[in-house]
Amino acid sequence: MEDIIGGHVWLGSICIFGRIWHILTKPFAWARRALVWSGEAYLSYSLGALSVFGFIACCFVWFNNTAYPSEFYGPTGPEASQDQRIGANVGSAQGPSGLGKYLMRSPTGEVIFGGETMRFWDLRAPCKKVNEAPDIGGVPLSICISEDVPVTGHLWHAGRDRAAAAGFEKGIDHDFEPVLSMTPLN
Repeated sequence: MEDIIGGHVWLGSICIFGRIWHILTKPFAWARRALVWSGEAYLSYSLGALSVFGFIACCFVWFNNTAYPSEFYGPTGPEASQDQRIGANVGSAQGPSGLGKYLMRSPTGEVIFGGETMRFWDLRAPCKKVNEAPDIGGVPLSICISEDVPVTGHLWHAGRDRAAAAGFEKGIDHDFEPVLSMTPLN
């Protein structure tokens, strides 16, 4: 838990420092020329940053079992890709992370991952309780789907703002709308 809290404190302090930096300094010349400075552009930039951080959160959930332990949420992506089904020999598992060489077996049947001890749900060892947790793949999938909305909004508002900055007319020409030729209602 202290790793998660410490990471949030570290990132929060970087964000506070960045906020102070941007308040006290003027944008660089290349940024003043390249970026559009309007409300819709700011909205687009914010939505783009939100979608980037959603993608980063998706990657953290997929690969990290600190915040989402395998005992509660099922295997992470790398754990699930190691051919670790019930009855499989985990010690000889080969895959993207070469998990087999990092595993050690304790006398109680727990698997030790680099100092962290956790009971694996499918190890050939006496199991006190069957872990019926679902695959963690649904959590990053839902984050990725909900992150798709901000990236779509970012592209939409960035396109509208770039078109306005280039001088294109936004919207419909209201001089020729059919409603203007109708008689008013009493």
